[in-house]
Amino acid sequence: MARRRPFSPLTVVLLLVCALLLSWTAPALGPALRLAAGDGRPGVFTARRLDCVRHPGHESCAWTGEFRSRDGVVLRTGVALAGSGRTTHHAGQRTDAVDVGMANRVYGPDGSNEWIFTVFLFLAVLGLLAFAVAPVLGAIRRRLAARATPTRVSAGEDRPGVHLTET
Repeated sequence: MARRRPFSPLTVVLLLVCALLLSWTAPALGPALRLAAGDGRPGVFTARRLDCVRHPGHESCAWTGEFRSRDGVVLRTGVALAGSGRTTHHAGQRTDAVDVGMANRVYGPDGSNEWIFTVFLFLAVLGLLAFAVAPVLGAIRRRLAARATPTRVSAGEDRPGVHLTET
């Protein structure tokens, strides 16, 4: 009987993809959940510089500046205000903002729907991980079951070291 390998090349690739996606989504999950709940450190964002990126037929702009929490404990520089654009602010303008813990971004007081994609991607990765690990777990379960079940020998079969005689 041919022995099945629990780690096919597809399983290995899927596990590597899952590890990569988890390394991206897991750190962003906490801030995403805080963003969804509207929980964060309130403060003021001061616009300093407009950064724009041009793509064919499209331009994406965001204001970068500094965030200072209302209690004065947190001062972050070089952060972008999510959802800002070319016409939303001007240099030196101050606006209410919330810091949810993202490394390079703060959000307006109304929050953002960015959290939906992050949570969806995290759940999709967990599903992909379950799909990739299922064959491995099945092989382990079968191997353990085979060890736990003694092999039965029919009466009348020749077994080494046992001699049956009829009288």
